[in-house]
Amino acid sequence: MSNVKDADADAPLAVAPAPTGAGTPSAVATPSAGHRPAAKSALRIVEFDGRSGRAVLAGPTAGTPSKDKSGKGDHARKEGRPDKGGHGDSGDKGGNGGQGHEGGKDSTGKRPAAVAVGDVFASAPAPGAPHGTLAKVTEVVGTTPRGTEVKTAPATLGALLGGSTANGRVPVDPATVKVEPLAPKVAVSWAKTGSLHFGPEGAQLPLGSLRVDVNAALPTLKTRAGTVDASASGFVQLAPQVEFSYDGKGNTTGTPGTASVSLAGDWSSQWELKGQAAASTSDGAPLRVPFAKLHADPVIQVGVVPVVVNLDLTCYLQVDADGKVSVDVKQDVKGDFRVGGSYSRAKGWTPIARADLRGTPVTATATAAGRVKATLGAEASVGLYGSVGITGTLAPYLRAEVDGTATGASNGTGALVGKWAAYGGVDLSGALRAHLDIFGTPVFERSIPLGPLNHEWRLAGGEGAVRTPTKRP
Repeated sequence: MSNVKDADADAPLAVAPAPTGAGTPSAVATPSAGHRPAAKSALRIVEFDGRSGRAVLAGPTAGTPSKDKSGKGDHARKEGRPDKGGHGDSGDKGGNGGQGHEGGKDSTGKRPAAVAVGDVFASAPAPGAPHGTLAKVTEVVGTTPRGTEVKTAPATLGALLGGSTANGRVPVDPATVKVEPLAPKVAVSWAKTGSLHFGPEGAQLPLGSLRVDVNAALPTLKTRAGTVDASASGFVQLAPQVEFSYDGKGNTTGTPGTASVSLAGDWSSQWELKGQAAASTSDGAPLRVPFAKLHADPVIQVGVVPVVVNLDLTCYLQVDADGKVSVDVKQDVKGDFRVGGSYSRAKGWTPIARADLRGTPVTATATAAGRVKATLGAEASVGLYGSVGITGTLAPYLRAEVDGTATGASNGTGALVGKWAAYGGVDLSGALRAHLDIFGTPVFERSIPLGPLNHEWRLAGGEGAVRTPTKRP
């Protein structure tokens, strides 16, 4: 295993996408007085049970220890521990604490992977650990034909990143996002460097973007005159990125000075609501129609440490209307957003919630007095190594209020009878959870709310009466 050179100890760690095609990346650290960052490891997880913490670790050649560029042995010898038998100087006592680096050989005649009590390892998604793993070895059970069996407990990033610093933004490959349609007529498209997966009707997407289109029929509304229909159609387009920062300078307790993680990126959506929408569900709540679930486990490389970020988004349409107004409303929304959490020793954890979104001119047509609010949003959760730490809802909406009958547009054209107004806006809400203690920070006793935050802008409106053109004699 290669160690970070002392000369580079103060240099920030690079934050980048994990390399592809090189197997499952992993890193191992042995906590020491110097609080040095982790070293890259040849170990890999071949079995893992998250409930019991049992794991089997093996190297590419049945655990033969790797060598760094200087030709020296593995990290055990660099930390002053013998690589064969006996007790090392890690200070572990009792049980199998000092017997992590076995001197025997397995059935293949090769020495098993070197691992000891106190070692902390991080791994990208692996068998039994679909969301990655961050764990500390509490006991070395023994060797098996597949590798070294150990017992583990949850660990923190502070043990791996030590006194280092890191700050960066990594795009999420849209081709790796798994999309589960929840409604009929849902289409998925994406674009990445070197590969274009065209959107509906041949629409080309910006690189790094993922687009989900939906065309949904809303529940039929019963009136005295009969039944009326309503439909909603549109798309959500995202270019998601993960932002990560860590500053462990002066770290003597495993708690960083500052840290943050968030989901950010460009947002674009367009949707249209037609017809006379149902007012609400039977319990009076707005009608919500989830139409797609998105999931990804991007691995970002912080120095040599693979940090697994778990992203989940549920895209939905929501309609809140009094059931009286028949509308044809449409809005385009573009901008960027960021949802996450930030830590400092002085303030603890604080929410990050920002949405710089704007709607383009909208044309709205309404018949009869009433109100309607249509939302095309996404519920998001952001976690690390399978633990959800951040939840947030980004909900751009369009609402219209009508008193009379109106036909108007945001450019001021149209005929009016009575009053009408159309507004665009965005609601942002969510919470931080205790699972962010994975950074090695103190646990907070309750969820910390992100908001809710609201930003609204007027799109169109006016009042007046229809004027009948005068016929010429």
